[in-house]
Amino acid sequence: MGEMDLPRVPTLRAVDHVAYTVPDLDAGVAFFVDHFGAELIFRDGPFRDGDGDGMRRRLNVDPAAECSIAMLRIGKHHNVELFEYDAPDRAVDVPRNSDVGGHHLAFYVDDIDAAYDYVTSIPGVVVQEGPNEVDPQAPVAGQRWFYFQSPWGMQLELTTCASEGFYDGLPAAAQAQPASTWR
Repeated sequence: MGEMDLPRVPTLRAVDHVAYTVPDLDAGVAFFVDHFGAELIFRDGPFRDGDGDGMRRRLNVDPAAECSIAMLRIGKHHNVELFEYDAPDRAVDVPRNSDVGGHHLAFYVDDIDAAYDYVTSIPGVVVQEGPNEVDPQAPVAGQRWFYFQSPWGMQLELTTCASEGFYDGLPAAAQAQPASTWR
């Protein structure tokens, strides 16, 4: 089956952004701007629907919910939208990676050891074991990585690939490669 034969949403051509809900929008923005070089593109809100049901219909949240948003650009090509909700029924436990709805945001670095040292110095961050190496027979042979949690518990990862060819000859070679520079 060729590329033109693949089923897809009409006119689909890119991932526009990923979004995460944070407990404190100011703290979330500061974390990504101060430690990951994110650029704040805009903030908006708070949004509420008053007496209507629009919040449920449009966002699948409690009709009485109120939210504020911030859009960040991280690196050259990635937009990350942060939401802060005030909702009567919101859950505050962050899902683990193994939970349904679990997630993580991964960043590529050239020097995983220097990145590990830096991340361990960020106040409130919990760093998991690492940097870890993958099995030499894995689709991502040469990769090193570690997970950590933001001060509010969001799962994050830093990863690198030791080979110059970024998984040349391995099944993971089809992955989009990291940009050669941050901006």
